Amino acid sequence: MQKIHIPLTVKYLRKGDYLRNYKLATRDTGRLMLFAGDQKIEHLNDDFFGKGIHLEDSNPEHLFQIASQAKIGVFAAQIGLIAKYGRDYKKIPYLIKLNSKTNLIPANQQDPHSQLLTTVSDALRFSRQSGLKIVGIGYTLYPGSEFESAMLAEAQQSILEAHQNGLIAVLWIYPRGKAIKKENDPHLLAGMTGLACSLGADFVKITAPQNDTKNNLQEIIQAAGRTKVIFSGGSSVDPKKFLKTLKTQIENGAQGNATGRNIHQLSTKEAIRMADAITAISLFDHSVEDAYKVFLGKKTFKK
Repeated sequence: MQKIHIPLTVKYLRKGDYLRNYKLATRDTGRLMLFAGDQKIEHLNDDFFGKGIHLEDSNPEHLFQIASQAKIGVFAAQIGLIAKYGRDYKKIPYLIKLNSKTNLIPANQQDPHSQLLTTVSDALRFSRQSGLKIVGIGYTLYPGSEFESAMLAEAQQSILEAHQNGLIAVLWIYPRGKAIKKENDPHLLAGMTGLACSLGADFVKITAPQNDTKNNLQEIIQAAGRTKVIFSGGSSVDPKKFLKTLKTQIENGAQGNATGRNIHQLSTKEAIRMADAITAISLFDHSVEDAYKVFLGKKTFKK
């Protein structure tokens, strides 16, 4: 287990809660395997039904079946979705996504603006009344948008309140809007991870740079300081290719991963094995070959 730097914003009486939530979310490794279910709002049904997507993915419960059986760190979703299914899946560590928007409004019509749907106080009340394992909160930022300042303020206040109550905080940061010319520029992405550190996030989820060389990845990760960087999985690709890319990211300092489509678009059985293969690499440094055997069902991953 890596040394845990407890932010000074965590109240003294909540340090124990913060440590428990951090260790649960990272499976005692200090790294985060985030299984993303927030795309039910973000991408509507585009990611859950269609060519190349297993029919089981059309049912929202598919996400919970995967999260409850696979060796993930946290399952991230909006509070409403968790409330619908959480009673039947109480063992899952949850991360509540506080804000979301759909993909219906194109960027050439309006710069992205994702406002709070749920406050940290709402998440805390929900945790108490439901008895679920709510370990943290997540917030998406779109720097470069004309609405950047409003989202920055919401993100900062949410992180402060989460830490004061012993929850971990994860930022999704995507530079978007008419002011942004190249979203995957590594120097720009390094600015995004530095922004996450300045806001006090425990982890920051960003897209991988267009050219994922060692120098580019390390610039991005070093700029984050004590905020840990995880890269998003993106659109579905060949499983072995995905695992190879993930291994490169981990070897160059990434502290976990955030994956949605490359897991849930598979059948439940394959999705569970894929999630376990991802965890084998991102949390426990297994080789690509061993992780791929986990995905194929030829090897059991026990940690």
